Amino acid sequence: MSEKYIELVSYLKGLKRVLVAFSGGVDSTFLLKAAKDALGDNAAAVTVNSPYIPSWEIEEAKEFTKKMGIKHDFIKVGIIDEIKNNPSDRCYLCKKAVFSMIKEKAINEGFDYVIDGTNLDDIKDYRPGIKALNELEIVSPLLECKITKSEVREMSKDLSLLTWNKPAGACLLTRIPFDTRLEIDDINRIEKAEKYLRDKGIAAVRVRSHGDLARIEIDPTIRDQLFNTDFLDEISITLKEYGFKYVTIDAAGYKMGSLNS
Repeated sequence: MSEKYIELVSYLKGLKRVLVAFSGGVDSTFLLKAAKDALGDNAAAVTVNSPYIPSWEIEEAKEFTKKMGIKHDFIKVGIIDEIKNNPSDRCYLCKKAVFSMIKEKAINEGFDYVIDGTNLDDIKDYRPGIKALNELEIVSPLLECKITKSEVREMSKDLSLLTWNKPAGACLLTRIPFDTRLEIDDINRIEKAEKYLRDKGIAAVRVRSHGDLARIEIDPTIRDQLFNTDFLDEISITLKEYGFKYVTIDAAGYKMGSLNS
């Protein structure tokens, strides 16, 4: 195993007893595996279950912890009042509320630290949620050990974690423009649309919702998969059945954080 992984495991051992904020994504899965290797039963996981977390993420998180024999709990969270209009600081407000709940759970159950999967690359992007993590004194071991996203994927592959090549994920609210009232029906149709496209073999996909219009972004390297007349017709019909009036393909393809601009 790489020196970076050995360093990470050593760092985690010093935290004694940790509760891992676990989404089932690339970073948190890798972190949870390392925490289990470092601390055994003194590492546990907690996952947020919310309307804006894709159901497939929840199921994959359940499967991983069951396979690894890791204690795993859930915190049910709705759309809190502070973010109902999707403000530009939504991520900060949401993280502050959610991680306050996680921290309270950790304190009540005798954990020494709450840890999360923020990596070195995350601080280079617009991530207001990191401010909330800092304020709550959430520990980010990957950041502390200066581990990048590509290194997480590389070491995940070495560890035979199925998430090593999993596309980056984000909560479904990132598909909705800022200052737009958040509606459960809209969130649900976004999730349905993305699941439909994922099931069609398009893993890296975002369905951005602009009122009645769906703007589909996919990995630029596989855009040609969409440009088949029959498939385009099927996509249009299916997404309109989910409640969209207009269905468009973004010619630029998927770009992380595209609505931030």
